[in-house]
Amino acid sequence: MGSNGPLENLPLSVSGILFGAGLVADSTAFPWLLFVLCLFITIGFQVTSNFANDYGDGVKGTDDETRVGPARAIQTGALKPKELLRGIYWSSGISITLVLILLWKAFAVDQLPLIVMFFALALISVGGALKYTMGKNPYGYKGLGDISVLLFFGLLAVWGTRYVLTQSWNTIEILPAFGIGLLCTAVLNLNNLRDHQSDKAHDKNTLVVQNGFEWGRKYHYSLLVGSLICFVSYLFITGAEPLIYLMLSPYLILSLHLRRVASVADPARLDPELKVVALSTFFLSLSFFLLKALFS
Repeated sequence: MGSNGPLENLPLSVSGILFGAGLVADSTAFPWLLFVLCLFITIGFQVTSNFANDYGDGVKGTDDETRVGPARAIQTGALKPKELLRGIYWSSGISITLVLILLWKAFAVDQLPLIVMFFALALISVGGALKYTMGKNPYGYKGLGDISVLLFFGLLAVWGTRYVLTQSWNTIEILPAFGIGLLCTAVLNLNNLRDHQSDKAHDKNTLVVQNGFEWGRKYHYSLLVGSLICFVSYLFITGAEPLIYLMLSPYLILSLHLRRVASVADPARLDPELKVVALSTFFLSLSFFLLKALFS
């Protein structure tokens, strides 16, 4: 995702897995092995994505001296492009190997269509990570990163995890899946707000570059408010125990975050806010998982 650092991306990447597992955490026979495999696979995909973003932006010259945020390997000269490309191959291979182990443990031999479907989704996930900034026509340079994050970090992470763990799902769970996806998209949008001047100079046409900084700020408000509506609606419709509503406590921090976003004039000052939203999303998901496991 974008040009963020590990402190934002890794907790964010496992948030959908935690929430998806939380949907079934009250099960008397919780599949811990499958859950742990899902976590490691997601971390592997995120490492691949981080390497790919560093490589893609680095070789295109997008990461230059004007860039704000954590220093990156090619930008600083810590790694040569060929060395980083080798890391992409290794992380992709390890992630796919873990996917095969997960599918072997999760499904029976006679469930071949499900195995093929989830393996195809895994390959699409790797392809999505690579094509965000790599290649001749990276979709991250065309303003398609937001929908990608919503689908992969939200719907696929939450629903996919839920299904792999139980081989079932509930349609109403699309609400929290969208909620997680919107929060993850908000982190990407903050990244794009922070970098919009550099992105514009290098023809990286994110939604913020296409529509302007002030539009991006309002878009950010809508992402966070929309995510809260999704979660509250889900909890209310499903008749959740009152204690489960405590999962929403990170929105107290996010309300202060919105005030800072509304008042900021220098885009560079948005850099710390990426960690605020990413870690809030992580703690919301972790809280939901723990509350469901302990009190449902």
